[in-house]
Amino acid sequence: MIEFLQQTSNGLVLGSSYVLIALGLTMIFGMLNILNFAHGELLMVGGFATLGIAVGLNVPYLFAIFLSMIVVGVLGIVIERTAFRPLRKSDGINLLVTSLAVSILLQNLMQIIVGPDPHNIVSPFSQTNFDLGGVILNGHRLFIFIFSFILISILYFVIQRTKIGIAMRACAFDMETAQLMGIKASTVIVTTFAVGSALAASAGALLAPIFSVYPTMGVMSTMKAFVVVLLGGVGNIPGAIVGGLIIGLTETYAAGYISSEYKDVFAFVIMILILLFKPEGLFGKNVQEKV
Repeated sequence: MIEFLQQTSNGLVLGSSYVLIALGLTMIFGMLNILNFAHGELLMVGGFATLGIAVGLNVPYLFAIFLSMIVVGVLGIVIERTAFRPLRKSDGINLLVTSLAVSILLQNLMQIIVGPDPHNIVSPFSQTNFDLGGVILNGHRLFIFIFSFILISILYFVIQRTKIGIAMRACAFDMETAQLMGIKASTVIVTTFAVGSALAASAGALLAPIFSVYPTMGVMSTMKAFVVVLLGGVGNIPGAIVGGLIIGLTETYAAGYISSEYKDVFAFVIMILILLFKPEGLFGKNVQEKV
């Protein structure tokens, strides 16, 4: 029982980081109806930004996270304005190819700057462990869960209770009608990119002390976020939250009770099953279109 609780706590920590990645991806998809394959690279840049700020500028780790979120949020705005906005009214395949191009560009640019080798960040919380009835919880893993919970709660409140959040939901539901009602779609879209990018950066900053930071780390993160989005329902924020926790728990249980070598396989098995039996996701709606 103790081992099960230990694996569950680890799974919730991993799942909460997946939620942060998937939220930005599903928000952008709900707004523009595209899957941004460069989203994982924003996580990678967030990790390196945290490393540079914390080590290079000697800024405390916690403040380095917030600063990296700002930096990558600005980067998200630049990407939206230079890469996606000029092609917003073109075919979806053009936007998809553009996101792949941005992904490759960021990967290679970071390899030129820092090299291909992984880099480590030391968290001030890593040296502390908490014994909760036999369940050992590392201080940094607890910090990840609490920090992620706070960010997710703030985002959910903003989307549900604020004017910009209502505008986001309106644009995601029907962009043209929202514009006719006086909503500035361009402002909403760029805000969505900034918020989604900042969330991805926070995930990279939080995971860096555990898994290190390297230029290609965003590839698998994008794929995992894609699985989470499909599981929860494309464009569905509560679904992304639940889906991220499910994937995190599944991978942790697989690694703990089967083999850590195959833990990534289970996420993609879930993706295949969802596509076969419930393609709209757990919380999505199956909408029939009349032609």
